[in-house]
Amino acid sequence: MAKIESFTLDHTKVKAPYVRLITEEVGENKDVISNFDLRLVQPNENAIPTAGLHTIEHLLAGLLRDQLTGVIDCSPFGCRTGFHLITWGEHSTVEVAQALKNALYEIATDITWEDVQGTDIYSCGNYRDHSLFSAKEWAGKILEEGISSDPFIRKVI
Repeated sequence: MAKIESFTLDHTKVKAPYVRLITEEVGENKDVISNFDLRLVQPNENAIPTAGLHTIEHLLAGLLRDQLTGVIDCSPFGCRTGFHLITWGEHSTVEVAQALKNALYEIATDITWEDVQGTDIYSCGNYRDHSLFSAKEWAGKILEEGISSDPFIRKVI
């Protein structure tokens, strides 16, 4: 079985919240795809409740695309501590951390229920499992802690 880089990371050494570049893959045509770890809470110490994480996921899908070029996907970790962000091209962790900070600020302060895309039976596979209240609460908490551009040394942007 292929070794997965994220599963070799010592989760006891990282200091969340942070942005970490997991890998940059170069395709046959020299195109670059980057995979980032957007870790919002400390692994094995906390987890964002599913409904709040689900709403954050739907919001980040649009908000990060508004701020970064080449966003392919932003998907939650099963452990509910953060997200994978997949992009075309190369971005610095500082650039991604700033975009994440801006998106979380919007969630915490400006977003209303009407802004959340994909919350009905036609556009979501589990439309009943959302909580804007929880998303706002967690976004605020993460912003208070500060988002680092380094997983091991707190370099808050």
